[in-house]
Parts: sequence; C-alpha cells; structure tokens
Amino acid sequence: MRATLIHGERDIRLEHVPDPVLSTGGDAIVRVVAACVCGSDLWPYRGVTPTREPHRMGHEFVGVVEQVGPLVHRIRVGDFVIAPFYDCDNTCLNCRNGVTTSCLHGGWWGTDDELGAFADGAQGELVRVPHADGSLVATPSYPDEALIPGLLTLADVMGTGHHAAVSAGVRQGSTVAVVGDGAVGLCAVLASHRLGASRIVAMSRHEDRQRLAREFGATDVVAERGDAGVARIKEMFDGVGPDCVLECVGTKESMDQALRSARPGGMVGFVGVPNGGPELPVRQMFDTNVGVNGGVAPVRGYVEELLPEVLSGAIDPGRVFDLELPLARVAEAYQAMDERRAIKVLLRP
Repeated sequence: MRATLIHGERDIRLEHVPDPVLSTGGDAIVRVVAACVCGSDLWPYRGVTPTREPHRMGHEFVGVVEQVGPLVHRIRVGDFVIAPFYDCDNTCLNCRNGVTTSCLHGGWWGTDDELGAFADGAQGELVRVPHADGSLVATPSYPDEALIPGLLTLADVMGTGHHAAVSAGVRQGSTVAVVGDGAVGLCAVLASHRLGASRIVAMSRHEDRQRLAREFGATDVVAERGDAGVARIKEMFDGVGPDCVLECVGTKESMDQALRSARPGGMVGFVGVPNGGPELPVRQMFDTNVGVNGGVAPVRGYVEELLPEVLSGAIDPGRVFDLELPLARVAEAYQAMDERRAIKVLLRP
C-alpha cells in the first residue's frame, strides 16, 4: 500500500510500505476513505520538532472495516468507522474516568502498540487499529458523501474544539473569546454556539476564516493581538473580559493572550498543542482568580454526543476543509497548510 512518511524538514513523501496484518486478536484493518493534515503535523514539517528518522504521518481518518480479529465483537467488517486521533481500549480506569487519551493500554498512530505490533499512520491507504472495539465508532449506515468531511472532524478538530469549550465551562448564556482561527479554533466557535454561548468573539486576521467563524456562530471578530487585542476584548465586555477564553494555538503568545483576556474569575480552556514554551503566570492567576483547564482532547468520549448532529446536519464542522487533494499530492497538502493557503486539507487515498 501507499503511506505518507516524513524524512525531515519540509520533506514529505508518499511511499510504498507493507500492508498491515491482524496480529493481536482485538485489532482491525480499516481501508481509509478520508484522512487529513493537522496543524500539529506542521511542527515536524517546519522542523520545530526534529525528525530523527523517517516515520509515518497522520492521525485523523474515517474508513471501512475490511478485517477484524477474533476478539473483536462490537465492530464488524463493512462498518464505516470514525477513528479518534489516538488508540484506546475504552475500558481501563483512565478511559472510564473520561481521559481516553491516557489509556493504560493505548497508543498513537504511526507507532508500535503495547504488544509490539505496528499501528499505521492515517495518511495512507490502510490502517491497523489495535483496539478496534475501543477506538472505533461505527456510523448507523454508510454515510452520504457530503457528510464525510464532517464525520472526519470528529476524529480530532471538532472534538478538540468542543473540549476547549467544555473545559472552560461554556454553557447557556456564557460569553466567550476564541484565540486561534485554525480548524480547532473555528470548531471551538461552533462548539460554543452549540452549547448556548450568548456572545462569541473570534480572534482572527484572515477574511476567509472570519467569514466562516461568523457562519459558525461568532457574534464578533477581533483582529488585534497582544496588548491591543487584550484591550479590545476587555472593552467589549464592560472592561473586564469574557467568562471563558478558548486557547486553540499552543504558543506562549496565545496562552498569554488568553490568560489576560479572561475576566477575573473566568476560565481558560486550552487545547493548542504546546509549542514555543507557553507558561502559566501563577501570581497573575492567583491575583485574578483566572483558572486553566484542558489539555490533549479525549475526543473518543465526545464522538457519540456529536455524531447525531453531524448526521442530521444540525452542525456542519466539515466546512473547515477548504481544500481537497488526492493522497498522491500529500506534499502539496502540507505546503498549502504551511503557507496558510488552506485552513485544513482533506486527503482521499
């Protein structure tokens, strides 16, 4: 089969690799119908995270189950499935506590599982899923083609934006500011609207992303950053700031923006993959009673909640995909994301 590997900075290649095989009993082989490039994939692409040896890429996919092991009982051959951006058994103590990203037996795509068998990266034609019954969520039937982008967002960005909102305590009537206008930030706007926020400010400098943010439920847009951005946000909320700020970038600057924008006693929900040394100013937080909650999003636990609304069309997070390319052009997909010519790129094997 063909799969994507990174060899170094800005060196993405589609190569022929061995087809995956069932090996541990509880696994499945999924034929990928759609995958995508994530903003976090850009850290190794840009050389921020060093690539010491070539390795597989991709952690978001939907597809059709082609084979299952003898210990798989919930997932069946022929199911159309959504895979979260990580593998989990969904039965261990951490999973039962809702933190499936800390599964005691789970792992990450593109690495060996706990028994030493390989779990393929998502940017390829086939993926071996170690814990098929735990990780995969089957749709009631094969979805319409138009729904596939929205279903793919449940593998990561929609669930991650939702986690930012939930972590910050967004509820009916909340006021919200969202730092970051990538796919996660835009999905955080959509999640906040879905949860009943009364006012949602999208912090964005890009016209196309501002437009989509408004269509997702943003009531206001702020283009300023740094001190000017904080001043503008506070001015919009009686000089004190919103109830909740959702940090969806992962840099020192974005976390500082979020912490200083929240009202005293407010909450920051953070889901941006940390990059560039974000730090928590404990004295400032102590003085303002601003809290911080979030982390790597346990999206597996959100799929069943969000799935019916994607299937019904009540929410359409798939609109964050503004470029679709065949897998053969995966290097171009990375370039488009890196150059901000695309919000998020969908790949078709």
